[in-house]
Amino acid sequence: MTAAIQFGSKQIDFRVEYSNRKSLGITVTPDLNVLVKAPVAISLEKVKEKLRKKAPWIIRQQSFFLSFHPKTPARKFIGGETHLYLGRQYRLKILLCKIESVKLKGKFIEVATPDKARAKELVSEWYLQNAKTKFHSIAQPLIDKFKKRNVEPSTIVLREMPTRWGSCTPKGKIILNPELIKAPKGCIEYVIIHELCHLIHHIHTQKFIDLQTKEMSDWEKWKMKLEKLLA
Repeated sequence: MTAAIQFGSKQIDFRVEYSNRKSLGITVTPDLNVLVKAPVAISLEKVKEKLRKKAPWIIRQQSFFLSFHPKTPARKFIGGETHLYLGRQYRLKILLCKIESVKLKGKFIEVATPDKARAKELVSEWYLQNAKTKFHSIAQPLIDKFKKRNVEPSTIVLREMPTRWGSCTPKGKIILNPELIKAPKGCIEYVIIHELCHLIHHIHTQKFIDLQTKEMSDWEKWKMKLEKLLA
């Protein structure tokens, strides 16, 4: 069943799953959903009472996960439009040409194409190819550092994810959103380090935060930059 509580000006929606368990557990998922696993005998009011006590923690967790939610507004891929690449703004310049290409030139992303309608596809392919190269070069020194802790990812893959910047599977595969190529290098490092920390601590406990801080002391700065830049 679903319900909600009010905490100050914020409404917290949640879902309750009842089962034959003795204690009540609260989980905030990366998609910002709040899941409550509760004993069959507990009343909804008791569940809400518990949630109100945990509300500050729930809001912090949602805010934490929010930094991994891409929020770049839709682009029309027309001349003069601004596009981000590694944290810098570039203007799109579309040139009518028989041979297709995309390249950085000064303050412009130049797209050569015989058909302006192809601009979006060409720029998207260019972003993806650059993401593959850049992410692996940025990730390798970080992976080497974590090898000292006897962990390393099984592989790093790129996958479009509408609500996340990165994830780490139970088998150690790190998945990165290619949209990250639009953010500064520090933001990319932050997401990679975050996922590498999951190889050691699977959930966001204090030990996870401590490890992340040890590996990147200014991670909060890059988290905030990621939230603001791609908003």
